[in-house]
Amino acid sequence: MVLYQLTFLLFALIDHATAAMPKFVFAHFIGGNAASLTQDQWESEIRLAKHSLIDGFALNIAQQDTNTENILQKAYAAAENVGDFSLFLSFDYLSGGPWPVDRVVDTINKYKESPAQFYYNGRPLVSTFEGVANINDWPGIRNKTGCFAIPDWTSLGPQRFAEVRHNVDGFFSWDAWPAGANNKSLYSDRVWKNATHGRPYMMPVSPWFYTNLSQWNKNWLWKGAQLWTERWEQIYRFQPDLVQIISWNDYGESHYIGPVHADGIPQGAARYVENNHHDAWRELLPYFIASYKFGDRSRIRIARDTLVYWYRPNPNQSGSNGGTTGNCPQQGQQAMDPAALAEDKIYIAVLVKEPSWISVQIGSNNITSLYADRAGLSTFEVPFDGQTGNTKFWIMRNRTEVAYTTGPAITADCVDGIVNWNAIVGST
Repeated sequence: MVLYQLTFLLFALIDHATAAMPKFVFAHFIGGNAASLTQDQWESEIRLAKHSLIDGFALNIAQQDTNTENILQKAYAAAENVGDFSLFLSFDYLSGGPWPVDRVVDTINKYKESPAQFYYNGRPLVSTFEGVANINDWPGIRNKTGCFAIPDWTSLGPQRFAEVRHNVDGFFSWDAWPAGANNKSLYSDRVWKNATHGRPYMMPVSPWFYTNLSQWNKNWLWKGAQLWTERWEQIYRFQPDLVQIISWNDYGESHYIGPVHADGIPQGAARYVENNHHDAWRELLPYFIASYKFGDRSRIRIARDTLVYWYRPNPNQSGSNGGTTGNCPQQGQQAMDPAALAEDKIYIAVLVKEPSWISVQIGSNNITSLYADRAGLSTFEVPFDGQTGNTKFWIMRNRTEVAYTTGPAITADCVDGIVNWNAIVGST
């Protein structure tokens, strides 16, 4: 259930504001992980996203995936049936290789007339995942489709993108995670925004990153910690033209916020994805998205006291690190000990109506008490300190328990003897 409700007045004010300066939030949806979904399941996914105030999905599609056409047909039909939810195509140029120009043109033209297709500045929006070897394809694609192209060409770097930006209409950055032990800052967003030279900038936000997929030579993590809350705070301050959440269902990289469908889990990822649900991260989204769109939190009132927690199930030294590195050497980053980036801590975000006490307990150990000194959002960190066992969380106010939940055990028993660097997420 959504953690709070906005008043009718607030919705009216948001609608008025977006009419003057539209702001939209999308979630990156891996089409290849949804091959088994029925149309009814697609509709369920869309309703869950709408419930969190997400405006639509960016449909990542690979040209060599034989299920692509079937996936698109079901997705657009489901969005049309549900209504008030948008889709746009994100052509993946790395998974399955580059897209032929004619097929890109045909695919855009086939779906751009759908009532569910998202239009920006009066044109069907289209994006990519990389594709820097095909930059010169886009003037022709835009001419033949009338699309509004906002690609992700992050590997180019801002300076090189500035030289080719005339080929497209805006830019989407994939730079959503910090490199090393420092927190993610707004620096890269400012640089990319400047490189667009007044064109729309789509800003990325992601809650986590861990992948261990040997078939693709992927085995690293980036610092997560309070990334979900800190990054949305940056979005609130930076006020980008558009926002894209990475991701709805990329299970292999551990940054999914949608339901886990076993058939969509890539080979090798089940060890760290099964039973590690992230749905509760969505419970913070109505507050985050309303804050971004309205640009003023003072008019948002919390109607339901809510606590969201996340932590890794295994302490750092409880098993093998699985060959995982902190940072990605394939991207030129210095490899680090993953334990230096994935601290043994519980991370907590609370939305409360009034100042409240927050209590946390691991196993039968002493209770940690924390104080949320204001109404609205507060965040906390509680170290494991060698404690294991199930977790308990309370929100207390005026000596009365107003919310309570329990979480799965923190345990030194690792699946296959390998530390799970993914996050467990839950809420009250």
